[in-house]
Amino acid sequence: MSQLLEILGTKYPIIQGPIGELNDPKMVAAVSEAGGFGMMALGFVQDPEKVKQMAAQVKELTDKPFGANLMIAMNPNNEAILEVLAEAGVKTVTTSAGSPKKIYPKIKELGMKALHVTLAAPLALKATDAGADAVVVSGTESGGLRTTGPESTNLILIPLVCDMVDVPVVAAGGIADRRGFQAALALGAQGVQIGTAFLAAEESPASQSWKESIVGCGDAGTTLLPLGGMAMRTIINPKMSELMASGADLTQEYNMGNAGKAWTTGNFDLFPAGAGQISALIKEIKPVKDIIEEIVS
Repeated sequence: MSQLLEILGTKYPIIQGPIGELNDPKMVAAVSEAGGFGMMALGFVQDPEKVKQMAAQVKELTDKPFGANLMIAMNPNNEAILEVLAEAGVKTVTTSAGSPKKIYPKIKELGMKALHVTLAAPLALKATDAGADAVVVSGTESGGLRTTGPESTNLILIPLVCDMVDVPVVAAGGIADRRGFQAALALGAQGVQIGTAFLAAEESPASQSWKESIVGCGDAGTTLLPLGGMAMRTIINPKMSELMASGADLTQEYNMGNAGKAWTTGNFDLFPAGAGQISALIKEIKPVKDIIEEIVS
């Protein structure tokens, strides 16, 4: 058994990538039931009681291990939330968006394991120095929030980090099938974190229009949308394409505060649909179980 599987307690080294507030206990449980590591996204959930309810709902649907992601710099209640998770029997969490030094003493105090998400090799080394039991390496092809500076693809970033750290490395970005999974393992990773492919799954709480946008996305169909001090990888839609062609300042055209409404209603003129470059390889909406079984086949 690999070190990563020991940390996760799962059948397969496949982690569900947390996406904003798309927290559906059925989705989390579906990933865990299929042998992966289901994840609650708690970056914007500040009420410990809500976290307690969510964890209880997941446990009603599966007796398999599951975890949660905490965004360090964006949630002032992370320590209280960690206590709730530990009480619910959650043994492993992932952390992102902030310095692990702020929260890892509490994680260790509770006897939990943690993986830190990093977008750059030097930060992976800092995470292990702070006590991370593993690191999730997210290359520039990934969906979600990104930096506005230069970034490496996973073809470079994964082996670079593997050469630097002594803990398990998880690859995130550009993985939706067995080819990507095997490639990540060949580069030195012990497992993968998958966001976009699960976002487009049947059990995903994402709107049908969002899923269809992913399935309909072609080669070079995404871009990094600047949002001030950070960026987000999104699918280029007709309005966005026109704005880009005209040289418009996209930071003035799009407000991240509209993302929730856009993604719920399918009105991507308000804010484009988020997704990774791997969207170009996702051709159908499938159950989570089928996605995972194909990946490990």
